[in-house]
Amino acid sequence: MFGFIGSRLLQAIPVLLVVGFISFALFAYVGDPVSILLPQDHTEAQRLQLIKDLGLDQPFFVQYAHFLWMSLHGNFGISYRLAQPVGSLIAERLPATLELAVTASVLAFAIGVPMGVYTGIHRNTVLSRVFMTVSLTGVSLPTFLLGILLILTFSVWLGWLPSFGRGTVVHLGRWWTTGFATTSGLRSLILPAITLGLFQMTLIMRLVRAEMLEVLRTDYIKFARARGLTNRVIHFGHALKNTLVPVITIMGLQFGGIVAFSLVTETVFQWPGMGLLLVQSVTSADIPVLSAYLMLIALVFVIINLAVDLLYYAVDPRLRVRR
Repeated sequence: MFGFIGSRLLQAIPVLLVVGFISFALFAYVGDPVSILLPQDHTEAQRLQLIKDLGLDQPFFVQYAHFLWMSLHGNFGISYRLAQPVGSLIAERLPATLELAVTASVLAFAIGVPMGVYTGIHRNTVLSRVFMTVSLTGVSLPTFLLGILLILTFSVWLGWLPSFGRGTVVHLGRWWTTGFATTSGLRSLILPAITLGLFQMTLIMRLVRAEMLEVLRTDYIKFARARGLTNRVIHFGHALKNTLVPVITIMGLQFGGIVAFSLVTETVFQWPGMGLLLVQSVTSADIPVLSAYLMLIALVFVIINLAVDLLYYAVDPRLRVRR
């Protein structure tokens, strides 16, 4: 097991190097941060001095090597837009994004799996058709439109929930903040979590339903019925467990996608996470923030893929036998 983990971590090193090179190469030639940082009445001497201070007078590969070396030490440079260390900016925004992503994923899994099991077992009931209609709506609606509709309904018309922001947060340790400990934080989390998790919920529901329909037709399920096992044991002890492998794969990839591409939801709800920071950095060609963001997302996907592979061993006994 430890050898498997070590080999996967070694495979992650070239992945991170390639992602870092591509991201740095793309953003190095997009926009002119010097023109953004300098005032309109700047002099040529000020311009040359700023170029030297930012290291933009060095060759590309020298800049990239310096970026990698500083990244290994946790130093991603200084933000061109905010004139603050990139590491502190990401550490400040990371808790909000992870809190939103975890909540959306838990909601999607906790609601999507029971709905998928029910629609797989009771295919022709009215409630199953309602669930399928809801899933079709969740897949079809764009994220930004769903967020606007939720704000219009629950914030503007009903006035039940806040329409933007993170609410009151509590500091845990040096840089971690959470809204789980306050009523305001929980209320502010509801609408963006539903917006971000609805598509994942419908995807999980349809996947579980399809897997349940296929598993219930297999020979070992027929043998279990012949043995006189109850429907509860057959459905939840045998059939559901064999549907979890593809669900784990989808959940892992979707969680990484939620973390990486939550910028639409964070922009609609002005959620102070990394997605909103990315949108603001793109408009000002903030190369250090953009490069560090992509490096962090690549690391998140590497960790998620490793966790998914380890969960396979816990769920599927056939993998342990082969091992």
